[in-house]
Parts: sequence; structure tokens; C-alpha cells
Amino acid sequence: MKPLLRICLVLLLLVTSGCWDRTEINDLAFITGSAFDLTEKGESMLTLQLALPSSSQTGGKGDQHKKFFVMSATGMNVNDAFEKIQKKSSRRLFTSHRSVIFIGESLGRKGINDVLDVFAHDPRQRLKTYIMAVKGGEAKQVLEAQYPFDQVPMEAVKEMEIEQSEIAVTLRDFFMAATSQGVTPIMGVIEADSEGIGQSKTSVFKLSGAAVFKDMKLVGMLNSYEANGLNWARDHMEDGRINTELPDGKGNVGVLVTHANRTITSDVQGERIKFKIILHAKGTLIENNSTLDVTRPQNLMLVQQAVEKAAEKQIKDAVVQLQKRYNADAVGLGRELYRNKPKAWNALQAQWDRKFSEAEVAIDVKLSIGGAGMAGPPLQLSGKEIIH
Repeated sequence: MKPLLRICLVLLLLVTSGCWDRTEINDLAFITGSAFDLTEKGESMLTLQLALPSSSQTGGKGDQHKKFFVMSATGMNVNDAFEKIQKKSSRRLFTSHRSVIFIGESLGRKGINDVLDVFAHDPRQRLKTYIMAVKGGEAKQVLEAQYPFDQVPMEAVKEMEIEQSEIAVTLRDFFMAATSQGVTPIMGVIEADSEGIGQSKTSVFKLSGAAVFKDMKLVGMLNSYEANGLNWARDHMEDGRINTELPDGKGNVGVLVTHANRTITSDVQGERIKFKIILHAKGTLIENNSTLDVTRPQNLMLVQQAVEKAAEKQIKDAVVQLQKRYNADAVGLGRELYRNKPKAWNALQAQWDRKFSEAEVAIDVKLSIGGAGMAGPPLQLSGKEIIH
């Protein structure tokens, strides 16, 4: 019986083992980026950027247009458009490698609730994917740009979002803000651009600020300067840069912010609501276009005060735009009340848009500059020209 038992066990292993439902990598089309637009007829247009594995493995050799392929389709909804693209593809469309999702401005202003619904129901969609609004034109244009530095352009956008100090928002971030109390969702903004002249002109893209949403509709955009101020206020400032003029025409300086910490205090007295945004930051002086020897404490203090005022103005300008133009609390001041003054928030919640626009918001920045000794006085100036 033992030989027979062994044979049965071997046959059982042969039957139960193996990847019977496997999908070969050669059968997949890897989506690196998706763009959603609204057609003139009001239909949904979906555009996918697909990586071409054969050219992606060449280490940068070959023509740029062979490194990715773009396919588009329109339909009554996103799922309908996706199915039409699938019918044009010999491989199964694979979404898990997607880096960025783009929303056209016209679609954003109509509303993106229907577009985002597919990401909430399909478990194959990665919530760590970045989401961005495209300023002007169609989102499709960004996918078609022949970006020169990366084999697949969407990898360039991903790295730009990670490295830059502007707004970087993932699907998860957006969903959390959209479903939270006391804060409105935002996303980064990108727009198509070009570099070079004549035949050497190359299509590129650039980060261009922040898109503000209310009720899942795009209500406006902050420029890059205001978006940086919003990053300060949201406690998301990392590796930011501040450039400012010194008083009395003494020149200008540039500072790299290496660390920032934000706290918010609130005071509700009847109809009067006050907030104070307090920031403590550290930075390094990386440019000194003045005659000041910043290794001297009094000169360093002058520079710090000038940079503090510049940061305060930048934050204030962003808050004023949100209060007076968009009535959208993207900073999360209402969330501060919700967390720390729940009774006050319950009374204000129904009319928060109006209350937010009327609230008094003070900004206080304390900046400590280190590494000034590396900058010192400008090396091109003589000793007589330097103010000690």
C-alpha cells in the first residue's frame, strides 16, 4: 500500500500546484498616467499613457516617442471609456503602476465626483497615486508631452511632486480631506509648457500652484507663490525657498527652509472668531546679495526679521485668497475648531463658509537661520564695502 499511497500523493501535488490563473507580464499593458477631460458634448474622455517595455529597458536609447504610447476614448462615464480603450489594446490594461492622475480644468469646474467614484470601488486602484489639475487646455496634453529627462514622462511628474515644495496630494489625501470636517480638499496644478526655440523646441510641463475644490468642484487656483504660503499654513513646508528684499535697499537674500513646525490657536467669542497661525522654522542662508557680513549677530538678526516678514506676507496672501475669493477653508482652520472646540464647531458648522471668510487670522513666523557662516560676506566685495 505504501508505494500506491506515494503515487497518489504525487498525483495530488501535480493537480493542486501551479499558477493556473497566472497572467504573464507580456500580456499586460502598464498604465503610467491617466487623464480625464470633458468633451464639448459633455461626455467623459479618458486618456491613458502606456509604457512600452521594449524601449523602457534600453536604458534611454532610442527615440523618445517610442518609450510610451497614448490612447484615448470617450464614453458616457469613465468605465465606458476604459472599456473602449481596452478593446483597442492587445494587452490587458494594468492600473497598479500608474503614477499620476490628471483632471482637466473644464471637467474640474463641472465636478469630479463621478470621475473619482471608480477609484473608490475598484480595489486595483492605488490610493497613493498623485492627483493633479491641469491648468488651461486638456489634461490629455500633459500625457502627450515629450519630456526629455525621463523615459516615461509620468515618472518625471512623480519625482517633481516628491521633490518640489509645491502642493503634492495623493488620492488618499484628497479623499480624506473631502470627507473630513472643517477643511476643503486641494490638489496640485500642472500645465503644459515648452523649452527651446525652432526645431529644438521641446514639450515639457511645470508645477503651477494649487487647485481648490468645494463640493467636489474646482472653484479656483492659487499661483505658485500663494501655494507655497498655503503649504506653510498647512504644515507641509519641506525644502521651501524664500527670497526677500532687505530694508533700506540693502540688497536681497535667499533662504532654504529645512524644517518648519506649525501650531494654530483659536478664540471664539460670540460672532467673533480669531485664529493665530504660529510657525517655527529653521533655514540656511544660501544667497546673500547685500553688503552685510551675516556672520555678525546684528546683521543676521536683520536678515531673519526680513525673511520672517516675507513668510508672513506669503501666508497671509494665501489665506486672504481662500477667505475673500473662494470661501474655501483649505488651511483647515475649521478642523482646528472641530478637534479642540467641538461645541463651538457644532454651532458654526452649518455656516462655516461665511464664518471662515469673516474670521480674523494672524500670522506669526519665527525663523532661525543656521549655516550663515558658510555664506558670510559676499566674496567679491572688498573689506571696505562690507558692513560689519
